[in-house]
Amino acid sequence: MKISNETKIGVLTAVSITLLILGFNFLKGKSLFDHTKKIYAVFKSVEGMETSNAVLVNGLSIGNVTDIKETDKNIDGIIVTITLKKDVNIPKNSVAVVNPGLITSTAIIISKGDATDYLKDGDTINTKEKPGLISQVQDNINPIVTKLSGTLISLDSLVEVIGSMFDPKFKNSFSNMFAHLAASSASLEILLNTQTGVLAHSLKNVDTFTHSLANNTGQINKTLDNLQKVSTELANAKIEDAVSSMKSTMNELKLTLAKVNSNNGSLGLLLNDKKLYQNLESTARSMNILLDDLRVHPKRYVNISVFGKKDKNGYLTSPLADSTSKSGDK
Repeated sequence: MKISNETKIGVLTAVSITLLILGFNFLKGKSLFDHTKKIYAVFKSVEGMETSNAVLVNGLSIGNVTDIKETDKNIDGIIVTITLKKDVNIPKNSVAVVNPGLITSTAIIISKGDATDYLKDGDTINTKEKPGLISQVQDNINPIVTKLSGTLISLDSLVEVIGSMFDPKFKNSFSNMFAHLAASSASLEILLNTQTGVLAHSLKNVDTFTHSLANNTGQINKTLDNLQKVSTELANAKIEDAVSSMKSTMNELKLTLAKVNSNNGSLGLLLNDKKLYQNLESTARSMNILLDDLRVHPKRYVNISVFGKKDKNGYLTSPLADSTSKSGDK
């Protein structure tokens, strides 16, 4: 049996429509094959609620919103169909609230009750209205605005009373004070200017200095390591022994100088005894005379000539003046 092309196109179209409906219901959170339990909730407002939004119990997602519709033409209430995807027991006195999220999507939060009877398929859960985020913010701001308005009125009255009490001169002084305050604030603004302010330049210099320190961390560490090595070598060096040896040498030198300054030793006598110096000077003078006489009259002391006669001239009694240069001239 041959199937015509029209039949094939019809069957394909039917299958496509069926798959499209099933996929659409699946995206909406409806089960395709399993029979799931549905419960209902009636709210006056479902701010931000859409189908497929989550239903949570203690933070656990137990189902999704599968349908949202009005109760009547006046929209006195909104019926939300909740399809449970988990087989869980929900007490009958549990309460559902719409929780509009600031970042996440809106969800229905179910607070479990303590009843022993549980909701069945087709039951309606108790609901409670939760104020929206904007309403909460407005409720919190309204008292602050009211107090602020009262404070401004009181401040205005206080300014009027103070103005009536002050004389014109004091008012002028008050104005001058505010003028000076404004000038001071302008000067402070110039000081804090990020482009031309002195404080800004100082902070830039500090930043540059810290940046340089950060860039030279390696060199600084090497310098510290060298200092540590030097200090270690100094600590290991026998400085105390060297100091003790130097002290001992200084003490011996002091003793030697003391002996030199005293008249007990030969060197001390030579330095301090005048008579010994005079005797040494006299001896040196006599030795000089003897050497001059030996040089002038050598035959008197050594006679090595065969034909010569012994020199019988008188002996010298004083050294010859410039004897070396005169003998050289001869």
